[in-house]
Amino acid sequence: MRVMGLDYGDRNIGVAVSDAFRWTAQGLTVVERRRDGGEMDRIADLVSEHEVSEIVVGLPKNMNGSVGPRGEICIAFAEQIGQKLGIPVHLWDERLTTVAAERTLLEADVSRRKRKQVIDKMAATLILQNFLDSKTKR
Repeated sequence: MRVMGLDYGDRNIGVAVSDAFRWTAQGLTVVERRRDGGEMDRIADLVSEHEVSEIVVGLPKNMNGSVGPRGEICIAFAEQIGQKLGIPVHLWDERLTTVAAERTLLEADVSRRKRKQVIDKMAATLILQNFLDSKTKR
């Protein structure tokens, strides 16, 4: 079974999924947040389609390690998705993942318009890959 990574943002949710061996993370899509909560159904569909057995949600912490208002929103989202899907949901410190994703895209000379389209998916990929790397036995 695979692991899904989510980067929960104000407008979009970046989605990544692991390979079957849980070694690598691949960016999957970006789900637009909706007023009617339709993003939950879309995520549930993706979980079913990709045979996901657990989810990792990025937790934006402050640089001093504390959890601010944005982090509280992500915690509530993680709890909500866990209750809806009935699978384990982990929170993962995502400090600077969006910055790292942006830097990578800049170094690859990706246009500003294209960066906006993929930044959330790439941040979800970094969150998931960091989580997977922490679980690998060395």
